[in-house]
Amino acid sequence: MATRTATKMIRFLTMAAALLAVPLPAVAASLNSMNDVGAALLACWAPPANTDNSSVTLSFSFKRDGTLIGPPRTTAIHVIGDDAARMAYVDAAAKALQNCLPLSFSPSLAQGVAGNIFTLQFNSPKK
Repeated sequence: MATRTATKMIRFLTMAAALLAVPLPAVAASLNSMNDVGAALLACWAPPANTDNSSVTLSFSFKRDGTLIGPPRTTAIHVIGDDAARMAYVDAAAKALQNCLPLSFSPSLAQGVAGNIFTLQFNSPKK
């Protein structure tokens, strides 16, 4: 049992260190691609406790200034538990998205990104 707890703690610390190594969008250089955008958004994500093997996919659109056009929409969800657990997971993903905004797009990305619908999957660690 102690080994399992130690393994979980090592995984948590490894993920925390990786997240701390990624610059936050507010202070980072302009994002040049949608891969950069996805990485920046996922750097803000911390799944709720006890939600292993869970995921939610959100759809959203950006304005050129890096803010959202309206609220994100849940397009897929896989969370084990009751409605409250699912809602808490969706809320955590939406909050992570909001906490990363506004993003700083490069001029060329800002021209192409505005108004298009994007999807991003927020995952918990798999057991």
